Amino acid sequence: MRIITHLDLDAFFAAVEERDHPWLRGRPLVVGADPNEGRGRGVVSTASYAARVYGIRSAMPISKAWQLSEAARKTGKEPATFLLGRHRRYSEVSAKVMDIIRRHAPQTEQGGIDEMYADLSFAESFEKAIEIVRRIKQEVLSGEQLSISAGIGPNKLIAKIASDREKPNGLTVVHPDMVQGFLDPLQARVIPGIGPKTDAELSKMDIKTIGDLRVLSREDLIAEFGKWGSDLYAKARGEDDSPVEESDEIKSVGEQETFDTDTLELPFVSERLNALCADVFRRFRRDGFKTFRTVVLTVRFADFQTQSRAHTLKASAATESVLRFEALKALLPFFDKRENPQCKKIRLISIRAEKLKMRAALKTVYNY
Repeated sequence: MRIITHLDLDAFFAAVEERDHPWLRGRPLVVGADPNEGRGRGVVSTASYAARVYGIRSAMPISKAWQLSEAARKTGKEPATFLLGRHRRYSEVSAKVMDIIRRHAPQTEQGGIDEMYADLSFAESFEKAIEIVRRIKQEVLSGEQLSISAGIGPNKLIAKIASDREKPNGLTVVHPDMVQGFLDPLQARVIPGIGPKTDAELSKMDIKTIGDLRVLSREDLIAEFGKWGSDLYAKARGEDDSPVEESDEIKSVGEQETFDTDTLELPFVSERLNALCADVFRRFRRDGFKTFRTVVLTVRFADFQTQSRAHTLKASAATESVLRFEALKALLPFFDKRENPQCKKIRLISIRAEKLKMRAALKTVYNY
């Protein structure tokens, strides 16, 4: 019997700031770009739960977050405190939390800086698995003063969806015989991989819940969404055979910049791209990575249309010059009709190195 848990740190960046700065506790807190009194052009990284009461959410434009904060202030509520992120600090705290989790589970998979899967099948019962998760939550709370929301289920898909059901500091358990009853009432968009575009397409088909989605045949979904349709068919039934496993290939290292003014000046954008590449490569080396194979450039235009272009090298690379060359090669088509036929100005660029491998000497081996 498979028993999987997904553990998700609650409002992680904001929670670390509240812990490190007690005067911030309980206040509406927004971590992200400089709002510049409503003229800021970045996004929200994390909003504390007090800030979410104002409608502020992750990935929201920072200017919109400022407007919501001001609207709250005008009604007599406390305005949000805006902080720039301290990503090195968040990485340090994350590493400590993940080590606590690994002490309780021999098989884990880190899904991001603030989340991890753990295979608890060795517990042999959901009751024992619940005890283990409660112990992890307590150790993280007492040792790092941070709360975790957790989901337990028969696979990674169910565990992840469950971890988001009760926040903050929740624990949701879905036994194998509860899967369909758990999924059917939920909005279809809670399925990992369903973004705004797919959600809009499903709405056109009058598909709102996972139960609605389950009515469609595999053939219908493939006809509408291609290969992704087959995945949707399985996910709507709570099926997921993917293993919990750490990979030598860490997901990515990336940086982005939102310009103060939308621009289509190639010298300026290419200069900022080179600076981002230097930052990415500095992090790449500092964090102990040896090689990368994929370079991803993202461009967001003034109208917020966003496009990404990725190139995977035939062989792994290990130099900043290769990163810069591939980044610039991906950028140039956005200055002509190949990628920008309407000559739209650019608002944001992002560069990311993916398929990273660590230096062997820096790998950590855990014995259980």
